[in-house]
Amino acid sequence: MGLDTSESQPTFQHTWRIRCIFAVLCIFSFLGALDSTIITTSLLTIIRQIGGEEQLYVWVAHSFLFASTAPQPIFGQIADIFGRRYPFLVCITCFALGSGISGGAGSAAMLIAGRTVQGLGTAGLFVLSDIIICDIVPPRYRGPYLSAVLSTAGIGSTIGPSIGGALAESSWRWIFYMNLPICGVGFLGTLLLMNIEEHRPRHITLRQVDFFGMSLFVVSMIALFYGLITGGIQHPWSSWRVILPLVLGTCGWIAFHVFEASRFCGIPSAPPRLFLTRTSVAGFLMVFFSSVVFQAIAYFLPLYFQAVRLASPLDSGVYFLPFALSFIVFAGFAGWCLSKWGYYVPLHYAGFGLLAIGMGLFSTLTQSSSTGYWVGLQLLPSAGIAFIFTATLPSTLAALPEKDVAVATAMYSFIRAFGLVWGVTLSGVVFNGQFDANIGLISADNIRTLLKGGAAYSFGATSDPNAGIRALDGAIQGQVQEVYVKALRVVWLVIMSMALLGFVCVPIERQLELRTESEPTTSSDTAD
Repeated sequence: MGLDTSESQPTFQHTWRIRCIFAVLCIFSFLGALDSTIITTSLLTIIRQIGGEEQLYVWVAHSFLFASTAPQPIFGQIADIFGRRYPFLVCITCFALGSGISGGAGSAAMLIAGRTVQGLGTAGLFVLSDIIICDIVPPRYRGPYLSAVLSTAGIGSTIGPSIGGALAESSWRWIFYMNLPICGVGFLGTLLLMNIEEHRPRHITLRQVDFFGMSLFVVSMIALFYGLITGGIQHPWSSWRVILPLVLGTCGWIAFHVFEASRFCGIPSAPPRLFLTRTSVAGFLMVFFSSVVFQAIAYFLPLYFQAVRLASPLDSGVYFLPFALSFIVFAGFAGWCLSKWGYYVPLHYAGFGLLAIGMGLFSTLTQSSSTGYWVGLQLLPSAGIAFIFTATLPSTLAALPEKDVAVATAMYSFIRAFGLVWGVTLSGVVFNGQFDANIGLISADNIRTLLKGGAAYSFGATSDPNAGIRALDGAIQGQVQEVYVKALRVVWLVIMSMALLGFVCVPIERQLELRTESEPTTSSDTAD
């Protein structure tokens, strides 16, 4: 296939301007990921200070999730119409505005509104960052850049709870206010530097925008996410409050794709051709399954540390650092391999293989597991996720023309985010079911009543170091720990099956040559 021939010698130059643009993208990738988790340890402090109904505060997190996920495919078409720089500036402004509103919130409603605006900006920043990298870096050399952006996001999401908890001790408002000067610097850098060569069609006008399709998609995703996130937590899965939005959301999603393929849709925001090549379809499937695994690890490994190892919330974040920090190393290695040889299929095989092995070994974790054991185990899924996340976007785009970079990247980003939602939902359903199935091991009736019905996660992962499982008496505490171990064991095995499904998807894709030069642009915007 000539993947490393003399015709494919490097021609791409890492100029100072590209490095500066890349630094801006990393900064906002870090900020967006940081703000997705930063309030988890500070929410109780916020509740005490601004008051309001406690039920509303669930939506402080949910509003950000909805706004940062559902609109992602829209930004692909926005980037094709308006270019990359100006939408990116608007998203920075939204993120800063949302941060200011959240920081100045005097009520739960105002905080939710601020988090929604902040999430909308984050959605655009995530999608446009990937699109911009694909514009300025040829396919063969995108791996290191994508891996670095993902690494900064991984660090942000990992340290978010620790930073949020530390800032909440002095003033929780600085959790949001600290974003403002960084946004100002990033805005200026984007304005001055991001005059980039873009691969977008020239014929799209505002009148041809897929407004109906976009609206249908966003409404459907909000309904679907509402059902997935509240099911088993705020309402039982059998409740009509969960079933109805799930059904409506699924039907709406199907209707969206039917409309996109119909003659009534002029220029679709999710063109059916994205799903007609086996390599791009395999890429979408692989990023979905790997995202499910990643989010399950991010949610339930800290629970193991807190509920089984009796670590404090801060210590739990420290214990998770082997995963986060090794991800940087493995992602850099995967990016280097991709740039050097251009082979992405071996990275996918290795990635899902390591994920499956790692999840299988996670099921052996108990109260008595040594520090060296649980530290070493984190390296396996960290390497697997790093290999997959680094190599899937280049492989997904390899089978598609450059004119589809924006819409394909936006769809890829959405599917990745959708997988994260499913990672929480699937693992949460399994955990709650297994915990209730083994709750008879706890001899105290009052503790069984306290923990059943989906309350075990919040009990084990409480941000109060003097509450939850750490406040129980020795004998009861040991019984509760044992139930957590049994429930988590099944979670890891189910998540292992997701990794195996991803492994099965790898043979679907073809190994295509990754170009060392970008195709000629059709945009009127040119590089300096």
